[in-house]
Amino acid sequence: MTKRADKVAAVATGVGIGLMAFMVTWTVGARVTERMLERPTSAYVAMATAILLGLLVSGIAAWRLLRTVGNRIQEIDEVSAIAD
Repeated sequence: MTKRADKVAAVATGVGIGLMAFMVTWTVGARVTERMLERPTSAYVAMATAILLGLLVSGIAAWRLLRTVGNRIQEIDEVSAIAD
């Protein structure tokens, strides 16, 4: 049961990291694209960039955290096997 909970927590944390990347990219991107492009186009470009970067960061963070959880669970299993 602990394995599944750890995996869910790892994915949820990865999604949270992706959402933070989305918000920062959207805020900064909106300011930058406002200066370079006209009004509606700048908002679309900023939003598209933020969505893509948020998804990318979320996927990478979740993948890295899941790898860490898998290694930790394997170590715990080895220690508990020695203790038995």
